[in-house]
Parts: sequence; structure tokens; C-alpha cells
Amino acid sequence: MIRKMQSQQGFTLIELVIIIVVLGILAAVAIPKYQDITAEAKASAAKGALGSMRSGISIYYANAAVKTGTATWPPIDSMRTVNVVMSQSMPANPFQATANAPDSIVTGVTKGVVVGTRGGWAYKPSTGEIWPNTNVAGEASW
Repeated sequence: MIRKMQSQQGFTLIELVIIIVVLGILAAVAIPKYQDITAEAKASAAKGALGSMRSGISIYYANAAVKTGTATWPPIDSMRTVNVVMSQSMPANPFQATANAPDSIVTGVTKGVVVGTRGGWAYKPSTGEIWPNTNVAGEASW
């Protein structure tokens, strides 16, 4: 009887262990990179929202100067009302938890100081300053 060698297909245990180790190393490198990208995305979103709100406040201030002769900063109620200062509702602060009303605005006293735990943005009507009402990544000083 002639015996033919049967070829076996599949991976050996050593090959499978090597693949698992390589995947583990890749995951260990990729996860911290992903977290950095997430933090950068939140910072960019917050800066973009802050820029649009500051622009709206400046336009309101300039319009008040032209129309009434007296430049005034918008009151906080005008900040909350759509189509007075902002053409849309307040953007959410990406650093504020959803349960803490990230798309709301509270009266601030000193720029950079977080006011309570609720509210995505702090606004000082006497000076027109607005800043994030959180300090997760140093964003309260923007």
C-alpha cells in the first residue's frame, strides 16, 4: 500500500500566539493615540463654538452702537433667545456632561472661573466676555 502524505492546513499554536502578541502591541499603541485625538476634537469643537458666540456678541454690540448711539453688550436673556444674538440655539460645550445642560449659559463673574456645575458657557454681560463653564483641559482660560 502506498501512503500519501496528507497535508494539514491551519496555523500552529506558535503562529497564533505571535499574531495575538502583535495585535496586543498594536492595540497598546493605538488606544492612547485615539484618546489624544478625542481630546483634540473636543477642544476644537469648543473653540469653534466659542468663536461663533464671541462673533455674535461683537455684532450685537456694534449694531447697538449704530442703531441707538450707545454700545451695549447683550443681556444674558438675549443670549438665550434664538435670532437675537445667535441665529441658532446655543451650541453645546463638548467638555460638559449631558446631564449638566451643556447647551445653556450662566452668568459669570470672573473670566476663567467655573460657575457651579451646570451650564456649558459662562457669560459676563457687563463686559461681553464668554468662556466655557468647565475646566477639564484648561478650557476655562480660552
